[in-house]
Amino acid sequence: MEPTRLDPGYGDPSHATAERPAPRTARPPLPVRPRSLPERHSVRAQVLAALRDALATGELEPGETYSAPALAERYGTSPTPVREAMQRLVSEGAVETVPNRGFRVAGHSARDAAELAEVRAALEVPAILRLARSVPPERWDELSPLAEATVTAASVGDRAAYAEADRGFHRALLTLTGNRQLVIVAEDLHRKSQTPAAQGARPGSAELLADALEHAALLDALRAGDLVTVERVATHHLDADPDRRPEHGYR
Repeated sequence: MEPTRLDPGYGDPSHATAERPAPRTARPPLPVRPRSLPERHSVRAQVLAALRDALATGELEPGETYSAPALAERYGTSPTPVREAMQRLVSEGAVETVPNRGFRVAGHSARDAAELAEVRAALEVPAILRLARSVPPERWDELSPLAEATVTAASVGDRAAYAEADRGFHRALLTLTGNRQLVIVAEDLHRKSQTPAAQGARPGSAELLADALEHAALLDALRAGDLVTVERVATHHLDADPDRRPEHGYR
């Protein structure tokens, strides 16, 4: 894999006018995905985003241990922002600290997935039903581009883009409740549910697309004010039954 290099002046307002030093190598900067995301203002944030993408795509494998210096070399930065980003992932349960060695990709078990799905459903399904009773039908059109973004990412099998677009859809949906704490807690659970499974195959385009299309189905039911279908689709979407969703955890 071709290593990437972070732009050391990223996010610095004076950087636009100051003369840039000559790059030490010909390595390109981190790729910028065409997503509707806030601008990343720090090297640590860029590293964190790159590590999350690497986890989602399987580049960083469950059970494997990675040192901060080795990852820093891969991303063309110092070990400090890598360690800081990894500590954030530790707090999210995506990786574990291994003393004197680095960080091990945790990977969740089938039980972890089921428990996370149960808690997410307990929070999100009632909230979505409340929205279905109070939000005007035309407001749901605002979420259509976000639902379409998940379909676009899923159709090409881009797991990293799908994971991010999926969180964006659910975040926007729950933001309509006006409950900031609900949004924060739900997104934390969502990130944890996207941690790679310790075992089992990763989802292909077909599985991702099936999940993505449920966003559109949910919006259709919300526009129609069909509470029965809203509850059924939302519950099904968050289901972690391994017989139905083979441990991919990308919802």
